[in-house]
Amino acid sequence: MYQKPKWNREGVNWPNRESSRFIQVGNQKWHLQTIGQGPPLLMLHGTGSSCHSWAGIVPLLAAHYTLIMPDLPGHGFTQTPPETGQSLPGMAALLRDLLSALDIEPKIVIGHSAGAAIAAEMTLAGYIHPQAIIAINGAFQPFKGLPALLFPVAAHVLGLNPITIYAVAEGAKDRRRIERLMRSTGSVIPDDMLARYRDLFTAPGHVAGLLGMMANWNLAPLVKNMASLKTPLYLLSGAKDAAVTPASAQALCQTVPEARFINMPELGHLAHEENPHAVAAVVLAVLAPSTT
Repeated sequence: MYQKPKWNREGVNWPNRESSRFIQVGNQKWHLQTIGQGPPLLMLHGTGSSCHSWAGIVPLLAAHYTLIMPDLPGHGFTQTPPETGQSLPGMAALLRDLLSALDIEPKIVIGHSAGAAIAAEMTLAGYIHPQAIIAINGAFQPFKGLPALLFPVAAHVLGLNPITIYAVAEGAKDRRRIERLMRSTGSVIPDDMLARYRDLFTAPGHVAGLLGMMANWNLAPLVKNMASLKTPLYLLSGAKDAAVTPASAQALCQTVPEARFINMPELGHLAHEENPHAVAAVVLAVLAPSTT
């Protein structure tokens, strides 16, 4: 078992630490944060991140909503499940169980990148019935061609190799590597957020959880079902996103009747970390009609 980030070490500087708690649901141990007041709003971060990703936007939304922000399975301080729980349907089912244990029915879901795909999967499966889904640079489309075959295979091979996992964790101690990784998304994020990513990627357990998710991720079934989504889907798309292009979001609007494209100029993949005020303004504007 690879060592996860430690709450009494890496977690000492965690944003909104006072709002954190750990909960056991069946065989799965979760770390989550709950902040704010108002209708429940579930926030799902993207691959390789944790609930710290929402730190900048939290105070801007917490006056209007009760924010529920878990670390996804295998990420941050949440336990890594067996392979079945690292797939898209598996994560959706685990989150369903978490919400049931918390006795929470989210009125709104915000998902970043892969978190948006999980939100759609949960909705289509009937696990949740939100009034709206907001996707911040939502990663709904699978890779095409040869990368579609090689990407999960490579992740699986890397995940089986302890040397690789420890090498990634050791390399992440070099701040410059984390800076290059974050810049590759098209975003420039604050130094304190960079430090938290460094905390995550220097923990072999987080790296292993990330690779496990990548190895078991298959978006093709979700893409086939997206046209039947009846929940309003707002696609917030960073014009400088180097990971999920605006073109992919615009294409999704052609097949999903309930999807609406919203351009976010000058922002990259980590838009909500880069400029939380701009993203929060868009979120509150699109949600105003659904919560009045």
